[in-house]
Amino acid sequence: MANVQLRGIRKAYGSFETIHGVDLDIVDRDFVVLVGPSGCGKSTILRLIAGLEDITAGDMFIDGKRVNADPPSKRGIAMVFQSYALYPHMSVRDNISFGLDLAKVPKERIAAKVAEAARQLELTPLLDRLPRQLSGGQRQRVAIGRAIVRDPKVFLFDEPLSNLDAGLRVQTRLELAKLHRDMKATTVYVTHDQVEAMTLADRIVVINAGQIEQIGTPMELYNRPANLFVAGFIGSPRMNFIEAARIGETSCATIGVRPEHINVSAESGRWQGTVIHAEHLGADTNLYLDCGDKGLLTVRLFGEQRYGTGDVLHLSPVEDAVHRFNAEGRAIGR
Repeated sequence: MANVQLRGIRKAYGSFETIHGVDLDIVDRDFVVLVGPSGCGKSTILRLIAGLEDITAGDMFIDGKRVNADPPSKRGIAMVFQSYALYPHMSVRDNISFGLDLAKVPKERIAAKVAEAARQLELTPLLDRLPRQLSGGQRQRVAIGRAIVRDPKVFLFDEPLSNLDAGLRVQTRLELAKLHRDMKATTVYVTHDQVEAMTLADRIVVINAGQIEQIGTPMELYNRPANLFVAGFIGSPRMNFIEAARIGETSCATIGVRPEHINVSAESGRWQGTVIHAEHLGADTNLYLDCGDKGLLTVRLFGEQRYGTGDVLHLSPVEDAVHRFNAEGRAIGR
């Protein structure tokens, strides 16, 4: 496998620049997830790594070699797209082997590589089926198998789970995590789903408006977000933000408290609010409270709770879990 390095990478379409000087080191065998809202530039960065887009400025290195001018076929990468892009008239076996057939790889080697990929992805019983005879999750595994047999230096995934229903997303997410552990492959994965990012990544790269906001492990981003954007993007339900002056804070401009870091009492507490909606999810209960000049606050409680619409409750943040941000939105400690 390989390291991937981006140095001052910029991408412009005419006079409109979408990627603004990105620097990023992806370590050999790392599982790195690029995450951010729609339109932030994460898929563009992936396509620049793949060679599907031309770099406007900066340098791209794969395994120490500058690849700016190299076509995708010369970069040692394999890409799995959001759409499965399978040939409908070909069997699973032929879809997986298609790239190797084009490369004139010996038939015996092709058969061995397809058999091993099918074993890893639990596709062996399906090798003679057509794509229309497969579920969405199975089709995505075929697309992954087609990438595996190429022995790439780097795997690139562009929102590969977004077309799957909720149950299949969880199942396929587990399969991808296991595949990464087994293959020890350098992997770059794009998603807008922060839950996917938190559960899959060794490191997360949070992107906003064509720039990197923060890089870190999932728990580093959760516990120590660098700014308001990262704090609001990582975590579900999202972090509560309160204008500091409204609660007598003078050391910062904004405080942030995660919904799971607020204690609730019917008798007393630091703040007061009225429940305007309760989500009873079984394992958790999410309460949305109108807290007057403090705004709408979300509280996440463990298990089933008796609280409902109209209840007046008292809230107390866990003091050592309160995040503070300055007027520019930068974190200034907890």
